[in-house]
Amino acid sequence: MANPSPPLRPDPPPLATGATRRSPLDTLTDWLVNLVPSWFDRALQSLNRRQLWLLALLVLVLSLPLVTTPLKVWQQGVIAGLLVLMGWLIVRIEQQRNDPQTSEYLHLFLVWLSTVTTARYLYYRTAYTFNFDGWLNGFFCILLYGAELYAIITLFLAYFQTLKIRERQPIDLSTIPSDRLFKVDVYIPTYNEDVEIVRKTALGALAIDYPADKKRVYILDDGRAEKYKDRRESLRQMCEELGCTLLTRDNNDHAKAGNINTAFKRTDGDLVLILDCDHIPARPILQTTVGFFYDSKVAFVQTPHWFYNPDPFERNLLTRGKVPVGNELFYKVLQKGNDFWNAAFFCGSAAVIRKDYALQIGGIATETVTEDCHTAFRLHSLGYKSVYYDQIMVAGLAPEKFSSYIGQQVRWARGMAQILRLENPLLNRKLNLTIPQRICYFSATSHFFFGFPRLMYAIAPTLFLLFGINPIRGLGLETLAYALPHILLSMYANFITYKNVRFSFWNEIYEFAMSFYAGAVTLMALINPRMGSFNVTDKGLSVTKRDFDWESARPLVVVAVLVALSVLSVPFWLILRPEDSEAVLVNMLWGIFNLVLIVAAILVSFEQPQLRRTHRLNRKLTAVIYGPDQTWRGKTEDVSESGARIVLDSWPNLPDEIELELVGDYGARAFLKARIVRGVPLNDAQTILVADFINPTQSELDALAIVLYSDVREWYSQNRTEVDDPLDSLRFIATSLTRSFQEAKPIQGQKVRKRIQTPAQLYWEGHFYAAMATEMGVRSLRLEFHEPIDALEQLRQSQPVVGVLLEDGHPLPKRLLAVVQTIEPLANPGNGDAASSTAIELRFPEQLQERQEGRIKQLLATL
Repeated sequence: MANPSPPLRPDPPPLATGATRRSPLDTLTDWLVNLVPSWFDRALQSLNRRQLWLLALLVLVLSLPLVTTPLKVWQQGVIAGLLVLMGWLIVRIEQQRNDPQTSEYLHLFLVWLSTVTTARYLYYRTAYTFNFDGWLNGFFCILLYGAELYAIITLFLAYFQTLKIRERQPIDLSTIPSDRLFKVDVYIPTYNEDVEIVRKTALGALAIDYPADKKRVYILDDGRAEKYKDRRESLRQMCEELGCTLLTRDNNDHAKAGNINTAFKRTDGDLVLILDCDHIPARPILQTTVGFFYDSKVAFVQTPHWFYNPDPFERNLLTRGKVPVGNELFYKVLQKGNDFWNAAFFCGSAAVIRKDYALQIGGIATETVTEDCHTAFRLHSLGYKSVYYDQIMVAGLAPEKFSSYIGQQVRWARGMAQILRLENPLLNRKLNLTIPQRICYFSATSHFFFGFPRLMYAIAPTLFLLFGINPIRGLGLETLAYALPHILLSMYANFITYKNVRFSFWNEIYEFAMSFYAGAVTLMALINPRMGSFNVTDKGLSVTKRDFDWESARPLVVVAVLVALSVLSVPFWLILRPEDSEAVLVNMLWGIFNLVLIVAAILVSFEQPQLRRTHRLNRKLTAVIYGPDQTWRGKTEDVSESGARIVLDSWPNLPDEIELELVGDYGARAFLKARIVRGVPLNDAQTILVADFINPTQSELDALAIVLYSDVREWYSQNRTEVDDPLDSLRFIATSLTRSFQEAKPIQGQKVRKRIQTPAQLYWEGHFYAAMATEMGVRSLRLEFHEPIDALEQLRQSQPVVGVLLEDGHPLPKRLLAVVQTIEPLANPGNGDAASSTAIELRFPEQLQERQEGRIKQLLATL
């Protein structure tokens, strides 16, 4: 087994004479981060692997008294308080220091402290709290104990996976001669997805920075020609237009895995970059991954999956990006921990794989529906290496609806359970895996068995309060004295590694939301691992109105009703059975805590409408606005395929339709026509302009897709600044109900048009009315009148088409037709009588746009 001990470091220098007096926290930090680790480094460096195992066993034996020594309740309470206080102090030190080395050592110390405390709690539960008074009590006692045992094993497995977090740096390809560069094939497997989704991924693949003679892009269409005939033809035309190669096959055997395996035999690249059809690659993806393959033992390099649209938890709970999404824990922490043990998983996309090694195991694994992890498992079994490089290199689409999310998670749960059942990674002697690799794979394949244990946690207090079933003997303050340090210290230990990627109590929401489905599918996979087929996750769907997915939420709603009824029964218990008040109150608090989390999990099924036509990206792109006679430069606040918000350092005098240029991180450009919808003052010096793109052509959309998704140096989610705060996190969860029913309100701002001062005349029914044109855009015009208009009320009611004459300095004024929109009195007229001063808003008719647009733009350029 690899030795996880860090390299030797020199002892810290002594405190200089006259230096500032150090605080007790500084002294404690020195002990935990410098003195003790340095002593262990020196003591252990000469030991071989067997001696290290014997030493670990000795430490375990010596720790037994800490686990088994009985104490009185008040003594255990004092110990619990001290343990929790120590954990809090360690976390505080880590937050103050906040450097990787300090975090690593403090995390190791908290892991040891948490492990001993959890073992003590488990010993107490096993020795003193089993209740076999009656078969019902005994049955649920075993179920709850099994759920806790599963949670504790999962906790210890996660501790092992995160003992050391490995950070990789890419290998510079510029030092590699061009004739030694690998040939890379880019595979984009697709089945029935929208062609526009595939097109954006193909554009990104073609734009990847890699020598053209060393890279080819293939679209692997697995959709049946007889079923998707028009789509197949559209894909063929797209490939011809863009310069990709379309590969098809005459069957759907083994779904995505079979599709890739067929392509393996038909292409000649050394390496294969696999991209899901909605995973648009960033330009440097090959520059940062291919270099690792010059280690001949490396079989694949995996990069994170990242989604630019909100998943159902983020959208339906309206977290607005404040809470890390579900997969960040895996990609930001667990995969880097796996990488330290040479056990990083292949995740099916955003990965480069060495084709020869994949063919040695028969290609992508086809026996399970999680073909990606199964493939990595087999490659590791042959002794090959894996690399996990933590740099977001693809932008994908998360499932928009909760039902689609369930389908995706159920497939993963079934596949992991199938691998556990078929391969038995922990104990199968036929596998050439190291012990750490076995532990990492066992952790991954057992992860999705959380379903029934999570439900058991939910109903345990309900069993007691509603039905008088008591799965824990003597539940009360004594149990809390053992349980609370176990729970809190595990939270503290995980906080150090998870604080930016998984906030407190959100894991429980994910598990509650999926509990029934994960529980059922993993149980069936254990009984019959051959059951089930690969299902394609729906992507690119849209939710246009609020809708509650009763079918997905029904099981959890039943649980929530039971938990709520159990909490309501508490007053009756306190009146009728005051001798049980201690157990009643503990179960009540447990039930209330469960209810808050369950309600939040149910609200994930309450589909919130998508307010925008396309998903906004928080990209800070250079934006150049071209007006008729001036240019402005700014930065996008956010941008999408249909519009952008642009920050300018002034309030520009521009028309409502503009020419806009967006520039990517590496210089790619997109030119578009845009309409300024509104302007919003940001502060005294800056303005946000909200712009919608006007009827972009296909070539403009292609250029925009490159700028948005491909020409990216670093995605904005690469490094989160938000840090977990347990109380704040619980408070945020508790307010999910009020947030979910809030009506979305559009941002208010001012209409943006060019400000002018031009004499004008309004003509209607044979009469001319003198006015001053003060604002003008391509779509509208504002006239101000400082003399009475006798037909004002008629204009207000009938909103007729009127004539407008505008003087622009030429001998003949420009004549336009417009429709009266609104009439309002001027609050602060520039001249004339306030009582008779009026402003009229006019709209240029769309049916006359083609005829009048040239004159309007000429006026905007000259006025």
